[in-house]
Amino acid sequence: MAEVIYAGVDVSKETLDVALHPSGEYWQEKNDEAGRTRLIARLENVSPELVVLEATGGFERSAAIALTVAALPVVVINPRQVREFARATGELSKTDRIDARILALFGERIRPEVRAMPDEAALELEAFIVRRRQLINMQTAEKNRLSRVQSPVLKKSIETHIRWLDKELKGVDDEIDKRIKENPLWRAKEQLLISVPGVGPVTSRTLIAELPELGTLGRREIAKLVGVAPLARDSGRMHGRRSVWGGRAQVRTALYMAAISASRSNPEIRRFYLRLREAGKPAKVALVACMRKLLTILNAMLRSGQRWNPQPMVS
Repeated sequence: MAEVIYAGVDVSKETLDVALHPSGEYWQEKNDEAGRTRLIARLENVSPELVVLEATGGFERSAAIALTVAALPVVVINPRQVREFARATGELSKTDRIDARILALFGERIRPEVRAMPDEAALELEAFIVRRRQLINMQTAEKNRLSRVQSPVLKKSIETHIRWLDKELKGVDDEIDKRIKENPLWRAKEQLLISVPGVGPVTSRTLIAELPELGTLGRREIAKLVGVAPLARDSGRMHGRRSVWGGRAQVRTALYMAAISASRSNPEIRRFYLRLREAGKPAKVALVACMRKLLTILNAMLRSGQRWNPQPMVS
């Protein structure tokens, strides 16, 4: 029988470090078009069962897309998950070569599911969503500085920068709006999502760009992916408090803001929130539960293609 091969590719800005498991073969390529072409050619010769990369702030995207286009089975993993796996194997050292080997071993032991990679249009939309978030953060920081500064000269400088940020933010918003309207699938998704009271354009576009799996997974899977599924912490007679962690932080932040709005304006979410509060749940715990319920509703709507069907609120 032919040996089943798993490949790990540790990606940095300049290089691609590649390890095969179980053969132990290792080599390095440049992280440019020529290097990626050579990488694909060598991997095609061994037909790996899985090629595992870890998310490295965007440096992995070009390699992941190139491998996907070449019809190789690619999966991009959360770096924290891989690091915890490395510690579990007793590997505490960290070099590019070791990381590539751990990624290949992770592929063989964990067998993560291969999911479709986003296309160039989806990646660009996500980049604009991220840029919008950066501009908002800069605006907030400058407004906070403006409230504390005493010097008229510095105040004028900060006000000038805020006006520039306002202009940049409008340009990014216009670009996002244009891209959503030009894509029939995204436009249809947004119309479904914003039909839910509490979900506005910022939340809907964050979900479209950063949670493309919405509508394709079951409610438990999508909750775990986002990081709003309650995780047990029990051991023997000790029963710890359930908590949520991990997942996609920016999606979770958008859902949290939507849940706050929905707990006031959405009849179904408001009933649910009030019932939890009356049962003695803390406000934040109730809001997290509302996030999970709202996510379940949105996931079901995209799966069925049906708009929000409001239920009358009983006073």
